[in-house]
Amino acid sequence: MSAVHAEAARAEDTDWPQILALYGVLERIADNPMVTLNRVVAQSMVHGAAAGLKALAPLDVAGRLAGHHRLHAVRAHLLERAGDRAAAATQYRVAAGKTPSLPEQRYLLTRAAVVDTLRS
Repeated sequence: MSAVHAEAARAEDTDWPQILALYGVLERIADNPMVTLNRVVAQSMVHGAAAGLKALAPLDVAGRLAGHHRLHAVRAHLLERAGDRAAAATQYRVAAGKTPSLPEQRYLLTRAAVVDTLRS
């Protein structure tokens, strides 16, 4: 996947359909919750934030990602992209409260504050 990212001159030129396909292959080879989460992100880049949010829903109730801070962080990002800034800020704060990493906490709380500022 990193090679596909590196091929793009700008972030918006990234070949997301190819990345989505590669994550699909990787997910079949190596069943890993972070691969699944990254596939959902790629899916959202190809099909939109709403599609990504829909794909996240089943991960909340079953599997190894249920309650994981990264699941909440991805949801926050997708909600922000979808324009639901209030829900995004809430999810950023939930994610921050679930990670033991201080740098991640600071980043997520900063994102929540930025989103809150944009709501005004």
